[in-house]
Amino acid sequence: MINRELIKKLASQLKKDGVSALLVAPSSDLIFLLGHKPYLCERFQALVVTDKEETFYICNRLTEAEAIGFMDGDKVYQWMDSDGFTGVAKQAFEDFGLIGKKIAVNGAVRAFNLVKLMEAIDFTPVNGKDYLELTRIIKTPEELENLRKSSLIVDKVFEDIVKFIKPGMTERDVKNEIARLSKLYGGEGCDGGIVAVDANAANPHYFGDSAVIGEHAVVEMDFGCTYKGMYSDITRTVIVGKATEREKEIYNLVLQANLAGEAAAVNGAWIPDIDAAARKVIADAGYGYEFNHRLGHGIGYAGHEAPYIHGDYKMHLEPGMAFSCEPGIYIRGEIGIRIEDVVIINEKGETEILNKCTKELIEIY
Repeated sequence: MINRELIKKLASQLKKDGVSALLVAPSSDLIFLLGHKPYLCERFQALVVTDKEETFYICNRLTEAEAIGFMDGDKVYQWMDSDGFTGVAKQAFEDFGLIGKKIAVNGAVRAFNLVKLMEAIDFTPVNGKDYLELTRIIKTPEELENLRKSSLIVDKVFEDIVKFIKPGMTERDVKNEIARLSKLYGGEGCDGGIVAVDANAANPHYFGDSAVIGEHAVVEMDFGCTYKGMYSDITRTVIVGKATEREKEIYNLVLQANLAGEAAAVNGAWIPDIDAAARKVIADAGYGYEFNHRLGHGIGYAGHEAPYIHGDYKMHLEPGMAFSCEPGIYIRGEIGIRIEDVVIINEKGETEILNKCTKELIEIY
């Protein structure tokens, strides 16, 4: 059902910014507002929130009954495949006085649908990505507790998966076991995440699964699940066989960067300073170029949301914020090592590391 308190906050911010409405396509934003995940396909559908605290929904007739169920009696506009959605959308905009106005669109609105809307309706689209991310950037005590429980699940998975990994297994074998264990321990939306062996781990967003673990191998695992809608995210890197001196060097640098970032992540900290604290450890050792991504990202209703932990995100940490700390070193064609925890500034303003499983180098024999 629609969260009316959130609608009120959104409407107030829209009015302050001179924006008449926010158009929200299916996404974590929509789950946040409705407490419901609509059926998703290529057909256009969206919730619209106006600066007058009004809401209406546009969807295909295929999902009309579903929309009526979560719209609390507010207007649902439905369209048929044979007619297209722009005529119905234009009527809705006319009914709510949105023609010729500024309309914010969230990050999930597909470009081809937005182009069709702009061709059919006179309005000015503006970036609406931050509206909902910043509304939910401060987690409630209940959301923080669910984040803790979600992180506990992946901690348990990691403790089990290191006993499972053996030479001869494929990345897919490990991913499937991570997914199985995540579900076993109460996780939702478990897909096994990223499992990358040796040089594959030098690609931070590697999504292959066919490489075989050798008698000696670096195995990087980045995975998570949800618990009551709250995401977890963890990365641990292990060595099959005895680690070489170079592997130990790189691993320890990443670990020290992880610890430096977490130490800097205190209540009131300037976010660029947190990123800089971790990055300095790696840069000073000569691997600055090989740390090629931000230190972290917010986490909650989405795996990636505000606050983003990098040098250009100018914000101070506050109680209720949740985010990852995940430095890495990636040497193309050779090796990749990343260590990631989820961190929160809790209700007392204390820094709390949600992932409790070991970060010490594990060698699997």
